[in-house]
Amino acid sequence: MQGIGIVLNPKSRRNLRNPKAATRLAHRLGDHGVVREAHSIDELHRIAEDFKRLNIQVLGISGGDGTNHVTLTGFINVYQGMALPQIALLRGGTMNTIANSVGTGAGRPEGLLARLVRAYNERATRPLENVERNVMKIGDQYGFLFGTGVMCGFLREYYRSPEPSPAVAAQTLLRGVGSALVGGETIRRMSARWRGSVSFNDGNEWGVREYFAITAGTIDHIGLNFRPYYRFKDEPGKFQMLGVHGTTMQVVRNLGRVWAAKPMQEHVAYDVLTSKAVLRSADPTQQFFIDGDLVEAPRELEVAMGPKVRIVVIP
Repeated sequence: MQGIGIVLNPKSRRNLRNPKAATRLAHRLGDHGVVREAHSIDELHRIAEDFKRLNIQVLGISGGDGTNHVTLTGFINVYQGMALPQIALLRGGTMNTIANSVGTGAGRPEGLLARLVRAYNERATRPLENVERNVMKIGDQYGFLFGTGVMCGFLREYYRSPEPSPAVAAQTLLRGVGSALVGGETIRRMSARWRGSVSFNDGNEWGVREYFAITAGTIDHIGLNFRPYYRFKDEPGKFQMLGVHGTTMQVVRNLGRVWAAKPMQEHVAYDVLTSKAVLRSADPTQQFFIDGDLVEAPRELEVAMGPKVRIVVIP
């Protein structure tokens, strides 16, 4: 069959408000492929098996960053080392950092799909534009962004809003910075630190201490145009990891550097390129975020470079 296969997350906030989202996408897709709703991980795996059998050429994902990483994890597990279809990120969630970072244009999923279909129909004379990015394997899941400590605290604070959005994310950040200046309750909620050590496959180690955050990425953006992973493309096969250990105010004073894609000061953060790291928490369990989702993990967690995926750039 080939063509375009769309996976839609009916549980995303936007799709919950739009129960006819799948019908609208199917209308825009026409006879160029199929649209499937994934209500569970088991159903996602069945969809991946079907798309693999149909030799789908482009996998479109509607649902935002969390849906992206869950869908990619399911497809990577099903394809078992075979190359995935090209990936088209159709937005549709409350966080669309990955789509922003690879140059996907603005718009609703239906509009982005219409532009994708036009580009797909012209591929004989103008191949689909795409960028290649690796995902990281974080425990048994795959994603582009990883973080502990304040990264999780920020997301918990962000999700306290009944209507999360980029504007709410900006307000959450400003509230946190303002609270840091006066020692308020908001920053205390957000800045719970991660305590532990990190070892790397080259034998180096970051010793046991309290970290503001351990964070890594295979894209440069982490949201709101902040770009902490400014070296993410410097060495093929490696991702950038930061061990932020400065005080809250030192980190606040370095936010301008992060926004400008410059390194944080040496006394504020460790900064390495690596293909594998093992985090050992001082606590029996630890929490981390992966592409906008909060996840619980055991005391020891491995973060390693994963496979490369091709992401279609929808203008």
